Amino acid sequence: TKTEKNAIILDFFSGSATTAHAVMKLNAEDGGNRKFIMVQLPENLDEAYEKASPKNKASLKNTLNFLDKNHKPHFISELGKIRLELCGNELKNIVSDTGFRVLKLDTTNMKDVYYNPAEYELSLFDNLADNIKEDRTPEDLLFQVMLDLGVVLSSKIEESNIGGKKVFNVADGFLYACFDENVTEDVITEIAKKNPYYFVMRDSSMANDSVATNFEQIFATYSPDTVRKVL
Repeated sequence: TKTEKNAIILDFFSGSATTAHAVMKLNAEDGGNRKFIMVQLPENLDEAYEKASPKNKASLKNTLNFLDKNHKPHFISELGKIRLELCGNELKNIVSDTGFRVLKLDTTNMKDVYYNPAEYELSLFDNLADNIKEDRTPEDLLFQVMLDLGVVLSSKIEESNIGGKKVFNVADGFLYACFDENVTEDVITEIAKKNPYYFVMRDSSMANDSVATNFEQIFATYSPDTVRKVL
């Protein structure tokens, strides 16, 4: 059944992303701008193979071999990613943007002290100076910030280099974020001059006490309406 051209299609049982594939092809056919959200539990196909009947094992074996050839883990969601990549290649001469974004559910990026500072003794703060878990990437932090601020996860994300630091520009300047270490006043000034609605950085990113002291003043001078958030 055809849907409205600007519809959002949600499939909680994505499997190998047949629904998303159909949406991409329909957009190509009628010039629609439909978006899709696919949700799939990390179903392990090796376990499914072990439990399968002899009749189904042959088909599953072919699937596992296909994933191996594409250097993908043996999860059904990986089949969906391959399907959409192939579909995008097929339609790239018809549709200008065939990209899609893959996100995985995880625990918060923040340590417990970030949410419950009153429960920690002052003597422990030297070991908890950084509120963020050690194994988290800048991209991890960016997507949590987007969720916290209500920024659509499919928003355009551009990366730039300002003063040697990676800076994210989300939704054409709506949100700027920088999570690198040793961020200087010059970097913050250049970001403030871009007048983002939101700016987010790590508390531990500030190069020195002077940066922390002048942070608010820099934005008050160049972009007073920017909403600032420090993790």
